[in-house]
Formats: sequence, C-alpha cells, structure tokens
Amino acid sequence: MEDVYIGRWLQVGLDSDLSTATVRRLRDGMASGVLSFPLTSFRADGSLDLDGFVVYLDGQVATGPGAVFPACGTGEFFSLDEDEYRQVVTTAVEVTAGRVPVVAGTGYGWAQAVRFARIAEEAGADALLVLPHYQVAAPQDGLVGQVEEIAARTRLPLIVYQRDQVSFTADSLRRIADIPNVVGLKDGHSDLDRLQRLTLSAPEGFLFFNGAATAEVQARAYATVGVPAYSSAVHAFAPEIAGAFFGALRRGDDPAVERLLRAFYVPLVELRDRRPGYAVSLVKAAARLRGRRVGPVRAPLTDPSAADLADLERLLATGLALAADLAATTPAAPTDAVPGGTAPAAPTVGAAL
Repeated sequence: MEDVYIGRWLQVGLDSDLSTATVRRLRDGMASGVLSFPLTSFRADGSLDLDGFVVYLDGQVATGPGAVFPACGTGEFFSLDEDEYRQVVTTAVEVTAGRVPVVAGTGYGWAQAVRFARIAEEAGADALLVLPHYQVAAPQDGLVGQVEEIAARTRLPLIVYQRDQVSFTADSLRRIADIPNVVGLKDGHSDLDRLQRLTLSAPEGFLFFNGAATAEVQARAYATVGVPAYSSAVHAFAPEIAGAFFGALRRGDDPAVERLLRAFYVPLVELRDRRPGYAVSLVKAAARLRGRRVGPVRAPLTDPSAADLADLERLLATGLALAADLAATTPAAPTDAVPGGTAPAAPTVGAAL
C-alpha cells in the first residue's frame, strides 16, 4: 500500500501543477491544430515496425497537431504488450521532442492500467487517456474506484474515456473531477441529455470531448450541449479532409459542412458499419492507400475485404477532391481580424480528442 500513499501525496503537490500545465497546453492545442491519434505500424508478420512508426508519426507531427495520443484505440493499444507499448510511447516522446504534449493510452483493470501508466511516465509522456476497463459491468462506486486507484499511483494527469460499459452519473463525475490529477472526460456514448447533465455538474475548466466514432457526424449536436471538441480518426489518414471539415465548422459554413457530411462522412460511417472492427481497420487501410507505412491490423481485427477496400478507395478520392475544392474556393481570413495582422494557417481538427 506504500505506493498508494505516495501517489496520493504527489497529487496534492507536484501533480496539481503538472495537471494545470497540461490542461493549458491541451487547450492551446485545441485552439491551434489537430490532436493526433496515430496508428501503430506493424509488419506483414504482425511484429512492431518501429521504423515505420517513426516515419508515419513524423508525418503526423508535420501537420502541426496540438498533441499526439499514441497507443490509444486507433493505435491498437489492446494488442500491444508492455515492451511494445514502451517502445511506441518512448518513440512518440522522442519524435515530438517536446513540441506538443504526448498523451498515452492506458486501460484494462486498474492493476494492469497502472503498469502501463508507469511505463508511460518513465517514457516521458505528459498525460494519460484512461480507456474503459476490461469486459465487466460495474456500479458507479466501482467506476469511480477504478479511476481513483489509477490516479493514486501516477503523477500524470488523466483524461477518462466513457464508452461501452463505462458511463458516469453526474454525482460520479463530480467525484472523479475532485481528484486533483483527473482533468477531463472523453464521451463515446452520444447521449446528449446525459452529457448535458455532466457538463453542468463539472467544475469550471474541466475538459470534455466528443469521442463518438466518426465524431464529425455528431460534432454540431455535441456543440449544442457545450462540447465542441471532438476526435477525428479521419486525420490519421486524410488530414486534408479533417481540416476542411473543421475549418468549415469553425467559420459556420453549414453548406460546406453538409457537403462533406453527405459526400464523405456519412458514406464512411455506412462503410464502417459493414463489419465489426472497421472503426480501426478502415482507418489503417486508408492510410495504406495513401502510402503511409502502417502495415496491417492485428487480430482479432481484420483488414477490409477486397470489395470494401475498393469502395474505401473511391470514397477517399471523393473526399480528397472535395477538400481540395473547398480549399480552392474558401476566402482567406482577413488579416485585420487576427492579432498582428497575419492570417492564420488553414485550420485543422483543432478541438479534438
């Protein structure tokens, strides 16, 4: 139990300052660029391709993200052993070189989640995204207890992901928000009535994120309950499309938003729903179609069928053409509307987790 007491002591001192600094950097990132959820590169035999990951991640960082989130759902956290996880997170820290925050995934039961958390901390990660625990349903006290146990054993700030069997009530949200190094909640349930009650119950400055699958489809709905931040799996393979959508959303260009939804995002959701696991498999396949060195998915995921891959290739071409058309026809921001008289760079996904 000694490590529990050490963790709780750290929370009231060092962790409070660390959490404040990380939240500030994340907010800055949401205002300026995409928060990137990189894929994890594998070779054809299923082994970790760390060289490929370096090349791919360097390309992601070159798009100007506000943060990177290695070894999360899109990065197939569930298929990595501890040594591979260490290599992925360490490489992410080295590639970003302090330019942006690194938020690593962790999960399973709290005992295993703490092992990953300690690896991430040793590797130099800035924060953790706590993925849902493994398999079992649990009452609210248990959901809160899971977060408490992890938070007590790491000095890193935590963002908690609620989806599947993890769903907090307003009272439970207040309890985890009272933990000094818990800084935010990512929502994957898309129950806006419940989410509104959570946002109204949270303390000022607590971060909320739309973590629905293909979150752009619900981005406007989430914004109505005060949660404009969203994750974008599309950025992992087509930052041009992700950027076009976020830019249109940010400037209130509903016709452009709806063109992208009709021509690309809704068809992508329909393609995604053809087979379990396509939320990751299609993303990785699309990245390969663009020449990214990411390799196949690991079992139990499967790569898309030949027919689905052909449909994905056509849809990707449509989305890229539409993004290029919007980029060519969107007026530049007036220079007198920004500090210093310099027009901002074309927006990317900005408020994303």
